[in-house]
Amino acid sequence: MQIDIPELCLVMLVGATGSGKSTFARRHFLPTEVVSSDFCRAALADDENDQSVTQDAFELMHSIVSKRLRLGRLTVVDATNVRPASRQGWIELAKTHNVLCVAIVFDLPDQVLVERHAQRTDRPFGAHVIRHQRQDLSRSLRGLEREGCRYVHVLRQAEQVDQATVSRTRLWTNRRDETGPFDIVGDVHGCLDELLQLTQRLGYAHTRQDGGWQVRHPQGRKLVFVGDLVDRGPDSPGVVRFVQGVVASGAGFCVAGNHDVKLARALMGRDVQVTHGLERSLAQLADASAQDRRDIAAFLDGLVSHYVLDGGRLVVAHAGLTEELQGRSSARVRSFAMYGETTGETDEFGLPVRYPWAKAYRGQAMVVYGHTPVPQAEWLNNTICLDTGCVFGGQLTALRYPEKELVSVTAAREYYPPMKPLVAAAPPLSAQLAADDMLDIDDVGGKRYITTEVYGTVQVREENAAAALEVMSRFAADPRWLIYLPPTMSPAETSAEPALLEHPAEALAYYRKNGVAQVICEEKHMGSRAVLIVCRGPEVALRRFGVQDEGIGIVHTRTGRRFFADTAIEQALLAQVAEAAERAGLWDELSTDWLCLDGELMPWSAKAIELIRTQYAPVAASGSEMLSSLQDLLGRAAAQGRSVEALQRVVDERLSSVRQYRDAYGRYCWDVGGLADLRLAPFHLLAAEGRTFVDQPHDWHMRTLARLAAEQPALIIATPHRVVNLDDEAACTAAVEWWRSLTAQGGEGMVVKPIDFVTRGRKGLLQPAIKCRGPEYLRIIYGPEYLRPEHLERLRERNVSAKRNLALREFALGIESLSRFVRQEPLRRVHECVFGVLALESEPIDPRL
Repeated sequence: MQIDIPELCLVMLVGATGSGKSTFARRHFLPTEVVSSDFCRAALADDENDQSVTQDAFELMHSIVSKRLRLGRLTVVDATNVRPASRQGWIELAKTHNVLCVAIVFDLPDQVLVERHAQRTDRPFGAHVIRHQRQDLSRSLRGLEREGCRYVHVLRQAEQVDQATVSRTRLWTNRRDETGPFDIVGDVHGCLDELLQLTQRLGYAHTRQDGGWQVRHPQGRKLVFVGDLVDRGPDSPGVVRFVQGVVASGAGFCVAGNHDVKLARALMGRDVQVTHGLERSLAQLADASAQDRRDIAAFLDGLVSHYVLDGGRLVVAHAGLTEELQGRSSARVRSFAMYGETTGETDEFGLPVRYPWAKAYRGQAMVVYGHTPVPQAEWLNNTICLDTGCVFGGQLTALRYPEKELVSVTAAREYYPPMKPLVAAAPPLSAQLAADDMLDIDDVGGKRYITTEVYGTVQVREENAAAALEVMSRFAADPRWLIYLPPTMSPAETSAEPALLEHPAEALAYYRKNGVAQVICEEKHMGSRAVLIVCRGPEVALRRFGVQDEGIGIVHTRTGRRFFADTAIEQALLAQVAEAAERAGLWDELSTDWLCLDGELMPWSAKAIELIRTQYAPVAASGSEMLSSLQDLLGRAAAQGRSVEALQRVVDERLSSVRQYRDAYGRYCWDVGGLADLRLAPFHLLAAEGRTFVDQPHDWHMRTLARLAAEQPALIIATPHRVVNLDDEAACTAAVEWWRSLTAQGGEGMVVKPIDFVTRGRKGLLQPAIKCRGPEYLRIIYGPEYLRPEHLERLRERNVSAKRNLALREFALGIESLSRFVRQEPLRRVHECVFGVLALESEPIDPRL
């Protein structure tokens, strides 16, 4: 006997004790797919026959089955299930999770069951129990389908059980094997001329033959229709015949729309209300033959509720579909897919107010739908409505997948007057930006696994996410500006050079060892890391970022805080950067009206200057004061004829260290009275409209940003740099000497980067940058006397591996957040990465590295 079951369903085994259910389950299903009452009793009481825990065991079964069905896993319930009351809970659970319930019944003769029971020593009950179970089964067997079992398979002989085979059939909605590319067409509503025009524009060739259509695309693309082929328009039968030809030839798919189903019911003689344009379809079919009417009715009635395509990455349904309903089979799924959900209210036009499911959508699959006319198609949480009201005088729109390109043709005229005006005043914000006005803590909190393009999966621990939320909620700028946080940077490995902790030789050696042929060495400016969002005008800030009345952008720190308390200075700085971009021709050259820059702002931020004043300066002042007092004491002791030479040398050495420490931090700050006292040194042009620039080499970034500096030299500094071929020993030596000269003049040092923004070595992603700081700068980090031999030897034991791992993960998250933003993904998807960077910053790694 062949038993066919859907690939996703709840399989309920039904039969008295001893009928072979468990043996059958082991033979035909995976051990993990079977949830048995015996196993759950044993899991709770260490004895599968302990009836005292039966209630708890079934509660455990219910929980396991529910979670498996929620996750979309076929599940087999192995229990007697001979009474309707015991089955009802499983049937309701299947309905709750929108899967079909299949009953496999083991209706074996009493004699077989009693003989098997007599051979078992682990079941201490009499044969009368089996007879009662058989009677319960016999009384209710005929009502299994009425109870809610979609398929019922009955095995009446032991031979049938032994010889039965089980095969899994694909659900009608499952077309994951169809990977496209697709052209998805919105509601047609009988507009055949516009449909032909649109498909021609999409590159399809179509011809009429014997009353039907032959449709094909030279590149093998396929059409997908979101339903509502009929009603209201001038040629509903023609549209149906066209789509029939597409589907019959394998050139595409079509899902059911509510108008399609209603017309099918009317053609089959069902009682329906002839409203909302159905009267036009029926009039257009009045002269059709009975066979044509039957063919159209059969085609429309056979359309499925939705399709899951391209490995689950694409879902097409007429009215859309929430994540928990995708790929499922139930009356609720079909109803939602065709009609959506309403709130029970009506608007001023008498139309039902629909539940905005797309606003709350968080699914991974892209959902393409129609049903509710919109003035223009726009993305919202990875969903898009393609019904742009062609029949009401709007447009017929198609989405090219996976390109995400929209193609439209304008209706020749208004074929049917809309109850609600199709054209409305353009809202100030897109649907996505309006939905992003409020962030949900569940989208960024808790333990997370973030998928990135360049590094794979990055894990964020729950406690670190909580720390990021604390910072963001209390200190961050408007989160809509925060599309990127820069990564930490790893230092070079500890140098072998005498009296040095860091030296460029180790950085050059790291990249050479990992197969990098060329690096760029950039001067490391003594400032604070700053990210700039610069818009061409305030209207761009509103349209693209959803931010109003905050000027043309923002300058924020690497932890997402606004850089300037005085926004007048901030906006004046941004205005000069925007003007430099205008003069340099970057706005037009890059086809953008906003830019994201990464750089250094000098002098140190107010917070850093305060840190110097409250921590570094008191150390130097108190140390200098103490040593000066000690010098006075030594002078008086020497005047009294005492020998103090050895102690004097120590004091002089210590006093020199303290003065060097004071001089070191003193270089990093100066008084700022206004914009004229600031300097900006950008080194990354990160993103613009429609693209990131991580595909460009670092010398391209340097050249492009130097053009800004040329236009605003009073504010913007072109970062000194040099490109070094690692197989050229002389070039490497010259780079080291350049570092020596920079640090000898009081500079912080330099940063060594592979010439390509994203570089992989033999073992994966390489460090995006390695900093080589000079000895005087490190005096600020490690203290006035860090170069004393005993301190230096201890510091040489520092380990940079954890810092490097952190740098790679933050770098990957930063690129990912930018990529998601330029793809216009929801802000929650961007902030998942931004929060991730901030969360990783709370990991316990030595902050001096």
